[in-house]
Amino acid sequence: MSDNSIITRSIPALAITGAVGLVVAQYFIWVYAPVEATMGILQKIFYFHLPLAWWGLISFFVVFCSSLVFLISKNPFMDRLSQSAAEVGLLFSGLALATGTLWARAAWNIWWTWDPRLSTTLVMWFIYAGYLVLRQSIDNPHKMRAVCAVLGVVAFLNVPLVFLSARMWRSIHPAVFGSRGGGLEPEMMTTVLVCIAAWGILTAGILFYRVRQLDLKDRIRNLFIF
Repeated sequence: MSDNSIITRSIPALAITGAVGLVVAQYFIWVYAPVEATMGILQKIFYFHLPLAWWGLISFFVVFCSSLVFLISKNPFMDRLSQSAAEVGLLFSGLALATGTLWARAAWNIWWTWDPRLSTTLVMWFIYAGYLVLRQSIDNPHKMRAVCAVLGVVAFLNVPLVFLSARMWRSIHPAVFGSRGGGLEPEMMTTVLVCIAAWGILTAGILFYRVRQLDLKDRIRNLFIF
């Protein structure tokens, strides 16, 4: 069974499971998890912010791995996977920044601060935005794939910096799963894990769907190449 066949068969199951997971997550967010004493109901933004941030970073890790494999194997599937993961990662990290500003306004009374975590995340977002712009600016598909694969590997150097920034430097951004625990109530921690799982399934569904789209786009383009 080919990679495309596996992806095509997986998309409906992932879409349905992800949708159900998000519905279940809403129950945990709004009913099961207690209201935080200091921030109140606004703290619940956290249950959207964290999964978006995590799966954005994981998507960029997929870009790194698939780009590395492409440089070795020259498999077009890996190039399509790289592009798809970069698009998903850029979307999710952008939403994480947006929800983060809402949370920052409620928690710190400021929309944006040049905190190490926020600053490195913004830099990462621009790097991968540039990666996607580069994919559209090179006409030769073979050269584009090779150049973008190299950039996909190099760009990942910033991702661990984002993850570790709150621990490496003085930061007001909380480290939820720190060495001393995240300071969350058990119900809150359970809700976080449910949300991470639900968004993870949805991420896989979106990623596979986009890979399938790019595959069909390449097939249609090849029909007109004589």
